Amino acid sequence: QVQLVESGGGLAQPGGSLRLSCAASGSISSIYAAAWYRQAPGKQRELVANITTDSNPNYADAVKGRFTISRDNAKNTVYLQMNSLKFEDTAVYYCYVEGTTDWGYSFDSWGQGTQVTVSS
Repeated sequence: QVQLVESGGGLAQPGGSLRLSCAASGSISSIYAAAWYRQAPGKQRELVANITTDSNPNYADAVKGRFTISRDNAKNTVYLQMNSLKFEDTAVYYCYVEGTTDWGYSFDSWGQGTQVTVSS
């Protein structure tokens, strides 16, 4: 059983920064893909950024140049550094991870979500 625990959300002012973390625990052999999604009130969940083992990160146009996704393989943790925050970045942010367990099975898992609110 793989679990994801997110942290780092909260309140920020426009132009401010927040760093989200997503720590994966369980019998994980490797993580080959990870992503951050967000869902604003009344809107569908949308992809913010993703990263795989063998490719460069991809970003939604709305966050390019402001957000950075990264990973620490030793800690099985994925990060989302969010700079120059805007009101429209307000949403619940979810991490998503795909990988392989110690027994060789593939898994995918969602985090519980963390609220990010940008307000003055």
